[in-house]
Amino acid sequence: MRRIALMILRNLFVFPSWFYHIYKYGNHFEKYDANTRYSYLRKVTKRADKSGRIKVVCDGLENLPEESGYILFPNHQGLFDALAFLETHERPFAAIMKKEVKDIILIKQVIQLLQCLIIDREDVKQSMMVIHNMAKEAKTGRNFIIFAEGTRSKNGNHIGEFKPGSFKSAVYAKCPIVPVALLDSYKVFDTNSIKKVTVQIHYLEPLYFEDYKDLKTVEIAAIVEKRITDAIAKAEAERGNEYIIAKTETK
Repeated sequence: MRRIALMILRNLFVFPSWFYHIYKYGNHFEKYDANTRYSYLRKVTKRADKSGRIKVVCDGLENLPEESGYILFPNHQGLFDALAFLETHERPFAAIMKKEVKDIILIKQVIQLLQCLIIDREDVKQSMMVIHNMAKEAKTGRNFIIFAEGTRSKNGNHIGEFKPGSFKSAVYAKCPIVPVALLDSYKVFDTNSIKKVTVQIHYLEPLYFEDYKDLKTVEIAAIVEKRITDAIAKAEAERGNEYIIAKTETK
């Protein structure tokens, strides 16, 4: 966690102010609307990322549905994933968070600010209730992120199997599904390094209800998983070509 320490040290004097405002925005919904709360958190995230020697490159924002009320389904690489979304995704969203992190300082306040939903992966009944609640809120126009792998892959840019159950939320809401490919996000906090790192986030073409209404959740999960796998493979191939070209030019 050397990079987290670096980010805190470089922002030592402003960190108390950040914490205070995040706490304030998260506890006074009657005063601050979702856009105000989210904008502040994005501003803090961008500054923290820069101080941590992190660069986030993004493409595919044009693929996001025009109207809110969609669910983002990314691969899950590491602790930085949510920050990559905060830096690049302009509209407010909420995430589905595991109960194990709900009481960690600062994460707890961010959960409150974003009004995230907490899921107990050991309790099937509670998990299904969260899925239903997410669907209800998506119908009202809220955007969500859910990591369909269920946990971090812990295998670099190789993704794990997507769990079909998480896609029931979109089916119940009849809302757009947006696959998102993350690359090198694991390098930020899940390696003991403070070297400069570039994280890629690719918003892929969405599936609308008309595209998946006749499919089983197992089939939907397979489609989304393949799109993300293909996007990662393409990005890595392009990165390899860039490296070869650069190496040739230096000769």
